[in-house]
Amino acid sequence: MIVTMNQAIFILSLFFFGCVANAQHQDKVDFIKGKAFIKPYGGKYKISGTVNYEFEVLALVDSIFIDAKNMDLLSVDLNDKKKKYTYDGKTLVLKKKFKKGSLHRLTIRYQANPQQTLYHMGFDDNITGNEQIWTQGQGKYTSHWLPSFDAMEEKVEFDLTINGGSSHVVIANGKLIDKKFGGHGTYEWHFDMLQPMSSYLLAFAIGNYEKQELKSKSGIPIENYYYPQDSLKVEPTYRYTKQIFDFLEEEIGVAYPWQNYKQVPVHDFLYAGMENTTTTIFSDQYVIDSTAFVDKNYVNVNAHELAHQWFGNLVTEKDGNHHWLHEGFATYYAQLAEKEVFGDDHYYWKLNSSLIQLQDAVAKGNGQALMDPKASSLVFYEKGAWALYMLRKQIGDKSFRKGIKSYLDTYKFKNVTIDDFLKEIEKASGKDLSEYKGNWLNNEEFPYEEAKAQLQKDSKSLRMLFSMEKDFQRSQSDDIDYVSYWNASNSIHLKKHMIMNFRSSLPEEIYARAFESDTIPLRQALLLGRDLPSYLDNEKLKELLFDKSYITIETALFQLWQAYPQNGATYLNSTQNVIGLPNKNVRLLWLTLAMLTENYNSKQTKVYFDELSSYTSLKYSFEIRQSAFLYLKQVFGLNDQSLLNLIKASEHHSWQFKKFARNLLKELQQDSDYKMRLKAMSKELNAEEFRYLFTELNKA
Repeated sequence: MIVTMNQAIFILSLFFFGCVANAQHQDKVDFIKGKAFIKPYGGKYKISGTVNYEFEVLALVDSIFIDAKNMDLLSVDLNDKKKKYTYDGKTLVLKKKFKKGSLHRLTIRYQANPQQTLYHMGFDDNITGNEQIWTQGQGKYTSHWLPSFDAMEEKVEFDLTINGGSSHVVIANGKLIDKKFGGHGTYEWHFDMLQPMSSYLLAFAIGNYEKQELKSKSGIPIENYYYPQDSLKVEPTYRYTKQIFDFLEEEIGVAYPWQNYKQVPVHDFLYAGMENTTTTIFSDQYVIDSTAFVDKNYVNVNAHELAHQWFGNLVTEKDGNHHWLHEGFATYYAQLAEKEVFGDDHYYWKLNSSLIQLQDAVAKGNGQALMDPKASSLVFYEKGAWALYMLRKQIGDKSFRKGIKSYLDTYKFKNVTIDDFLKEIEKASGKDLSEYKGNWLNNEEFPYEEAKAQLQKDSKSLRMLFSMEKDFQRSQSDDIDYVSYWNASNSIHLKKHMIMNFRSSLPEEIYARAFESDTIPLRQALLLGRDLPSYLDNEKLKELLFDKSYITIETALFQLWQAYPQNGATYLNSTQNVIGLPNKNVRLLWLTLAMLTENYNSKQTKVYFDELSSYTSLKYSFEIRQSAFLYLKQVFGLNDQSLLNLIKASEHHSWQFKKFARNLLKELQQDSDYKMRLKAMSKELNAEEFRYLFTELNKA
């Protein structure tokens, strides 16, 4: 899964402390197979179902535990007979003396109204066909919609049957083996898994989808889902998918361990993506056109979540102390996949970027060890990838790949510790890794000098960068021959770095060559930063309005509008049909500037304001809504509908967006007019929204 640092801290605190509750029973009872029938009620935030478990008793026990959060348990049968149980709203407990070696069947009928984990999108926006239901179980959340196991150590072969509407597609773990009429205009979709998996990796998505079908070199079916209206975005969104899949199978050295692989975009997903077994769910903000590809593409998320199918899904950490075995490995192999796609220079500069971030964190006193279960996403992901990069350098490619293969083969469908991994690498390499473990895994510091020295060996363009930085430190910047550095390298990354970091010292010749190169990253770099190079006059800036980059267009439009206000109408006319990235970055800026430009289509000002305000509504992604709220707040103010949309956003399922909305509400309440308007809106709110707003208004 790809997350931000704050997201990771929140998840891991729940993940680590919540998954140990029933772990002491895992060596006594083995749940072998689970068959579940699930019926979600779209828009009603309700689910009902039946789950049947087969389990074997490995040692004498007197209780069986099932995690089930806030459920209405309709019946519990053991071996087809009603069974008394205790239930505290969190855990179902069956008390009985189970004999060693005995086999049993457990059937649970239930219904629930999950407040998390099961998300209903598009049922309140009056747009037919926009409805979705999807799950996100990372950590210990699957037990909110299915009686299951919060502990990762209980691996079960799950088969799901999901009842979905006749006009929607259902996607879930495993292979679709049957679809049949389920009565009342519904269909039942039957999915089969052949191998065991942890409950947190169970998932399904229901929505209006079509799919692209591919097949890996090894014959694995790959299904890439998309919304019907996005057929032209399929290629840029899923670009390089087959190449990434084939590369990872070959590089890892172990065949893809599941029956098939699916990727499903959903609305307002909580993170970038989630590696559910066989079924990655990801944010539809990565559904892009070809122009957006240069600015924000799905390649890294695609590779990261696919790598998890081995590292995390096939072999699963024992608990949060070993989270490096998931995120560090997925990050590392995703970087290797990007190296395969985009080249060596891209790879090494990405490593250099994370090296700088990690060293900066240490300098600020935020250094953490990879074996710390509370470590940040920067540590688990980026430091974790660095640890593998350096391990490979230390023991060599052959030993590294041999050790990875042995690790995956030895512990497939099992749970592992970091020491389990190191033991396999030591066997493969014949080397003692205790010093490596202390330096890279237990160390709160980041071995910056060692890492930088390795990069200097591996990358010619970074050697040039480090040399240039030394020149800059020991001499006046005017004495550096930047043109020679520019001429000596073909690295786009080095040249972009020069423009971004030495812009006040560079001669105009370099700006001219960057502009005339017609290379998007270099031309884009000219626009970014505090001061524009004097080389970029009105005519050159206007040319950048037509680059194949939405970030370039957005930045050039604002720079032109600000520097040459007398020509504002010309710039707006040139970009009036550009929407931009999935977050509508260009369109939102355009609407704002159109209203601020004197005498520009003045009869349309209300139309523009209404459109900008409409982007705060719940039918749009929270990324779009957040930007629209900010533009309105900073420039025009919020009308009543936007204010109502902001209140509703204060209860959004994405905690980042919820936090943004609540902070903005607190700020607005300092204004007496806004406070009075907010009070007047209380009649239009649901109970949760009213409770929150009433509390906040009384504080203000």
